[in-house]
Amino acid sequence: MTTPWPEKVWLTGEDLVLRDWIEDDIALMPGLFDNAAVARFTPLPSPFHAAEAQAHYDKGVVRRAQGVGLRLAITDDGGEPLGEAVLFVPEEGAGPAELGYAVGPAHRGRDLAARSLRVLTAYALELGLGPLRLQIDAQNAASEAVARRAGYVPADLPPTTKVEKGLEITLLTWEHAGS
Repeated sequence: MTTPWPEKVWLTGEDLVLRDWIEDDIALMPGLFDNAAVARFTPLPSPFHAAEAQAHYDKGVVRRAQGVGLRLAITDDGGEPLGEAVLFVPEEGAGPAELGYAVGPAHRGRDLAARSLRVLTAYALELGLGPLRLQIDAQNAASEAVARRAGYVPADLPPTTKVEKGLEITLLTWEHAGS
């Protein structure tokens, strides 16, 4: 399944604006994503400097054009990015849609991840993209708490194990209770 995304995505709710990344944001991405928590619990490269930021932006543009991914900047008002919320839809018949999130260290403690996840979940459901799932590292208690606050529950599925960045991780699947 691919999704023809609108030309411009601007989602509001929970006192946030989720918007498309723009080229001017690339220089701000290392400040958001070059830290130990993002390195440990996301597939983003580490270290995350200017070249990785450009590649991340470019990959988002391509996935959006293909209709399989949507990467949105989390903002208070449409301005400075505070983090990212993502929505990936599978290739035709390949499974449920997956969501994810990352918040820059300077912006943590404001419930941005849960609030942005609720906004993006509502949008995905409006698009008819259920069921919605999260893949959360079994050691990431903070992300599990975010999932709960956003209406996700552990799925009745076995954990999956994979090697990422040379580290074996166990992923637990969470699903949105209303999808």
